[in-house]
Parts: sequence; structure tokens; C-alpha cells
Amino acid sequence: MYQKSFSNSRPGARPGHSFNKHKKGGFSRGPSKFSNSRGGNRGPGQQYIDPSKFINKAVITEEVVHFVPEHAFTDFDIGDALKRNVVAKGYTNPTPIQDRTIPHVLKGQDVVGIANTGTGKTAAFLIPLIDKVVKNPKEQVLVIVPTRELALQIEQEFKALTKGLKLFSVCVVGGASIVPQLKALKYKNHFVIGTPGRLKDLIERGNIRLNDFSTLVLDEADRMLDMGFVNDMRYVVKGMPAVRHTLFFSATITREVETLINEFLKEPVRISVKTGDTAKNVDQDVVRVQGKPKLDILHDLLTQQEFNKVIIFGRTKHGVEKLSQMLTDRGFKAESIHGNKSHGQRQRALKAFKENQVQVLVATDVAARGLDIDGVSHVINYDLPTTYDDYVHRIGRTGRGTKKGKALTFVE
Repeated sequence: MYQKSFSNSRPGARPGHSFNKHKKGGFSRGPSKFSNSRGGNRGPGQQYIDPSKFINKAVITEEVVHFVPEHAFTDFDIGDALKRNVVAKGYTNPTPIQDRTIPHVLKGQDVVGIANTGTGKTAAFLIPLIDKVVKNPKEQVLVIVPTRELALQIEQEFKALTKGLKLFSVCVVGGASIVPQLKALKYKNHFVIGTPGRLKDLIERGNIRLNDFSTLVLDEADRMLDMGFVNDMRYVVKGMPAVRHTLFFSATITREVETLINEFLKEPVRISVKTGDTAKNVDQDVVRVQGKPKLDILHDLLTQQEFNKVIIFGRTKHGVEKLSQMLTDRGFKAESIHGNKSHGQRQRALKAFKENQVQVLVATDVAARGLDIDGVSHVINYDLPTTYDDYVHRIGRTGRGTKKGKALTFVE
């Protein structure tokens, strides 16, 4: 339905293909309210999502209530060396989840943190737990996350926050060689960060002794449930000391999540700073395919100057790889990440995208959670997400923090 002709300002643009823009940016949805649409290209077992849920204008910044934190990072009861590292990271005022979580973690209380993606949950648990270990170096912390990308991201944050503190960590994830991980586990690690399957493997081999850990973090717990890791999570928790400090973070609360909270935590403080299902600063709209070749429509979008750093989500590993190759063949700088790629290949693709060496990252939902990549201008749902929760986490890759972002979803 879009009616604006593209210019040839960037190589590869096809004249004559048309879209229609709103005055304030974004794409129009045309006169139809999708009464005849069933959401388009759904796969087997896919949840029906009303296409109108993919349309939401970003809230104008001036209309957003400005959050005033109760603390500055320098106010928290943490060591001076850690404070210096926090300041060196560029942190001044805490985000809502950090502002409300850190004091409770410092007190040793169990915490359930519910917050939108991209709100700083990693620092909300790392900062107080690093301080805890600095004050008692015998402490060991186990952090469980759903994906290797998130595990590596947390480890990078840990290293930045612990400069000069003589604290050590190891990242144990599937899809990477187990040999260097086994070697690293022979040394003292204050933080072990890992994915459920690899952690279970190493525990069964005797390389990780759960009795050594008195603090547990379950990050993106809802995603671990979605990915079928519930039994691995229970296995790990069951092997840990009954008296422990447990932090549990999730973007959503479901009956299954509540069950885990009741199983794993003791009288937790509940902190919810969730402001809505989807980020208010992400401008969301749809692209009506209406029989046109999807690839041509995507091509014409990517030739627009504003589409400078784009994540495109596809449903299958094969489809994502094929789309990435087709975009490369058309002259776009594109990379892909999916489950068939090795750990090293995925990290190289992410590095190239983060460093703006490529314009486009084509991904399966493995990349939809936890990744913090600066400056993503657009998220494009080339294939529909399986569930609305998946949609929420996909589009959370743009509009991070206070920045604006745009999300487009292809519908038939």
C-alpha cells in the first residue's frame, strides 16, 4: 500500500517501487484495518497475532515521564575501586531496574526483577554482586542465561567492571569447544557464566561443584523456559546449597515463571519497572506484501539512507542463511547468525555488525534476547514471529535506552 517512490541516492535502488510515509516518519498502514488478513506467512504451530499489534507510533520524548532515580551510582554502598570502574563505563544515573534492585541485592535479599528488554538488567545484578565478592573473595557466583551471546556479553561487562579488582570469570557455553572451558575451570573463578546445557554437562563431569556457589543469577528466565531448559535449570538449582542468594530476572511473568519463582527463591523482593508490552520509543508499523516479491520490497527499504544498521529476523536457520546470501548477491553488506553457525562464526558476524562493517544482520530468534547493540536503526520482521512475546523481544533490539528506533513487520 506504500506509495512513495524511492530515489537512487544509494546503489541498487529500483526506481518506481512505492511506499507511503507518514508526515512524521514511519510507514502508513493504508486504509485497511486488516479485516481480511490472518497475519500472513505463518508457519506450523505459529500463534495468530493480530497485525494491528505490530502498529504503534513511538511516544514523543516530551510526553514520556522523566525518571528521576533515587540514587546516583556514587551513592551506593560499594567499594571505591568499583565505583571508579562504574564511572569509567560512563554510568552516572541508574536506570529504574538498577536504581531499585541494587540496594536489595547489596542487602543480600532474593530479588525477582521484571523489566523491559534493554533497561540495564545486567549491571543491576553485576555491580552489587561484584561488590559482594570483593568484600568476601571466597564467594562464588553462578549466572545462568539462555544463549551464548548473552553469556559473552555479560562476561564482557564483568571484565569492564572488575578492572584492577583481581576477580576472575569463566564463560561456559554450548557451541564452543569445551577444552578451553575445562582448562579455565581448573583455576579459581569468582563468576561462572553459562548456558544450561553446557553447565549441566560440566557439573556431571565434576568440573563444576555446585556446593561452591552461594549466589545464583537466573537471567532471561522466561526465555530459558521457552527454549526447553526448565529441567536443566531445576537440575542446577537442586544441586546448590539450600541457603543461597538468588536473583531472578524475566521480561514476562507467566504461570510457569511464577512456579519457578516459588521453587527457587525465598521471600523475594519483587521489583517491576515494566512499562508496557513493547518499548514506547520504538515506532512500529507493517509492510503489506500483497503479492509483491518480499525480497524486492526488502531491497528497496534497505537502499534508503535511514536504514543504516538493520537486524532482519527470519523463522528458520536455512531461510536466514539464504536471505543473507541473496542480500550479499544484491550488493548489500550482510552477515547472518543462527544455530547452524559455529560459536566463532557467530561472534565474528556480531563483531562486524557492532563495528558497522556490515549494514545488515539476518538472524533467527536466537538473537532476539539480551543482545545489546548500539545504534540499531531498524528491526525488520521478514518472517512473522512465532509468538507475540518473541515479537516484543525482537523489536527490543532497536530503540535501546532513550534512543528512538523503528520496527517493520511484513504481512501478507
